[in-house]
Amino acid sequence: MPKKNPKDIISQSQDAVLVDFYADWCGPCQTMNPALEEALAELGGKIKLFKINVDKHPQLSQQFAIRSIPHYILFKRGKILWRKAGILTKRELVQQLKGFC
Repeated sequence: MPKKNPKDIISQSQDAVLVDFYADWCGPCQTMNPALEEALAELGGKIKLFKINVDKHPQLSQQFAIRSIPHYILFKRGKILWRKAGILTKRELVQQLKGFC
């Protein structure tokens, strides 16, 4: 399967896509992984998760003004519906995202 261009995924997805801007060295990013997966599972898979490593995609990080990680942006058809930086609980994530399902 060809590697997908992150910009294409963000701009063309008809579904809501939650983009997780992270880095391998970021402790809080690792902490958030289980909460993210559980929250999206609880939402019935209606929101897709796409992870972008800020070290590998610095131009995208700049484009979306990512200054701290973890940073989450919810896109649909290229439009930003919601964004939040920092650590959230699974419950907070579900509450904030369920309105976009």
